[in-house]
Amino acid sequence: MKKKNTWHTYNDGQLEELEALCAQYREFLDNGKTERECIDEIVNAVEAAGYEDLESAIKAGRSLKKGDKVYSVWMNKSIAMFQIGSKPMTAGMNILGAHIDSPRLDVKQNPLYETGGFAYLDTHYYGGVKKYQWVTIPLALHGVVVKKDGTTLEVNIGEDEEDPVFFISDLLIHLSQEQLEKKAAKVIEGEALDIIVGNRPLCFDLDAGEEEADGEEAEDTDTDTRKKVRFAVKAGVLDILKKQYDMEEEDFISAELEVVPAGKAREAGFDRSMILSYGQDDRVCAFTSMKAMLDTKETDRTMCCILVDKEEIGSVGATGMKSHFFENAVAEVMNLCGEYNELNLRRCLAHSCMLSSDVSSAYDPGFAASFDRKNVAYLGGGMVLNKFTGSRGKSGSNDANAEYLAQIRRIYADRSINFQTAELGKVDLGGGGTIAYILARYGMSVIDSGVAVLNMHAPWEATSKADVYETYRGYRAFVEEAEG
Repeated sequence: MKKKNTWHTYNDGQLEELEALCAQYREFLDNGKTERECIDEIVNAVEAAGYEDLESAIKAGRSLKKGDKVYSVWMNKSIAMFQIGSKPMTAGMNILGAHIDSPRLDVKQNPLYETGGFAYLDTHYYGGVKKYQWVTIPLALHGVVVKKDGTTLEVNIGEDEEDPVFFISDLLIHLSQEQLEKKAAKVIEGEALDIIVGNRPLCFDLDAGEEEADGEEAEDTDTDTRKKVRFAVKAGVLDILKKQYDMEEEDFISAELEVVPAGKAREAGFDRSMILSYGQDDRVCAFTSMKAMLDTKETDRTMCCILVDKEEIGSVGATGMKSHFFENAVAEVMNLCGEYNELNLRRCLAHSCMLSSDVSSAYDPGFAASFDRKNVAYLGGGMVLNKFTGSRGKSGSNDANAEYLAQIRRIYADRSINFQTAELGKVDLGGGGTIAYILARYGMSVIDSGVAVLNMHAPWEATSKADVYETYRGYRAFVEEAEG
């Protein structure tokens, strides 16, 4: 089948809508570089659209009816949104599900140390990354520090033009003969991904009356002073943290700090046809899913949008898709609708339809040998449908039924939605997974769908504006028309 370029199908009005949507998307990327920041942005958007916190509705003893809108946040990292339809929930829901975590570096719990005149923060990489891509680029620090008294400090350093940035050093080319002989996976080791956070020592008044600020031990001083001088750069960083954030070194124990590329999402290309940004896997699908949900009016079937954490490390933990958060939220919503019992909950989930909203790999001519050109997504080719994911022999994959695919084809044909089908790459070269198989365990119909991404899992990923717009249109058509 011939692949078509979506740009050829748009009129002037659609192009205006496309640019407006992508401007909102870039702002979402800039404001949501962590799961917590994404949740803040999403909650602000859904509350402005009339959604009520599910916990508040439960405490008030409210009953839900057609058109009512509620949301539930779990641990500030996952969210489920519901708009009640006219049909009973036992008839099933139309679900959009994406993840809001992205590959990054996480600061360890005992991270701050000094060596060679530098202060470092020790990190542990999160998700699948090519480690060598993270050196020598400007990095920002985002997250929270929760003190023993429960006070939460929000951290966002490196995004404002007046902020400092951080970085990971690399060996200069003049001395890298041995380094360049290593395999790419070993050029930069995981334990070498420590960020440089300071170089200026804090000066101390010594017993001898002189200042030592070169990081070396001073003579004729007591033990405590020698320790201070020896680790003067670390002490300088701690002094800044204390003055600016009222933060002690022990507060790192109860901190969640993420190291991400510094900088805003940008339009890419002379024609401004693409978006270059950190975190587009999978925030491009999270944003378009949320936007489709908010822009859709009342429907027959209840609509749901799930945006979850931990997909990049296997959907584990209390905020991942494998937790019972989503199932519990559905049960609570059904209870407020007067429909809950265990059997009805099972019927609701089994009769639901879902688009597992996740990105797909885009064809890269520079690495053509890694792709099956007949079964790969192209930038500008429209929304992507992946019948299956997994690796090699479809291991770990959801595999959508032909009948379900036919229904989606019909919906998209009626709405003139441009879509393409794809696999992640050649059969024996690897692969990947999504949250699709987890929801499929309930017996619901699920297929992976989303946006093609170039440079996936790199610090800077690229997408086509046309694909972002077409995916939004596809998600909206799905929640309005899909049937169980």
